[in-house]
Amino acid sequence: MSTQQQTERPLYRVTFARITGQDRQGKDILTRPKEIGAVWPRKNGKAGAILTLDLIPVELPQRKGVIFLVPVDDRDNGGRR
Repeated sequence: MSTQQQTERPLYRVTFARITGQDRQGKDILTRPKEIGAVWPRKNGKAGAILTLDLIPVELPQRKGVIFLVPVDDRDNGGRR
């Protein structure tokens, strides 16, 4: 992680929840989301953002999970724990 990324806040925390089955209505049953990375703003006001992943779940390429982008705000210390 670059020095700039360490001093700035991410835009989003990236979490992943595995699909463990389906309920009676056919909706996916998910595990509790686990933080796997962050989305950072680009430098110099460039459009878009940079996704960094600390972990890549094995279920991801199998489409057996869901990625969530959770906005970062002041209350969660910029996504840092």
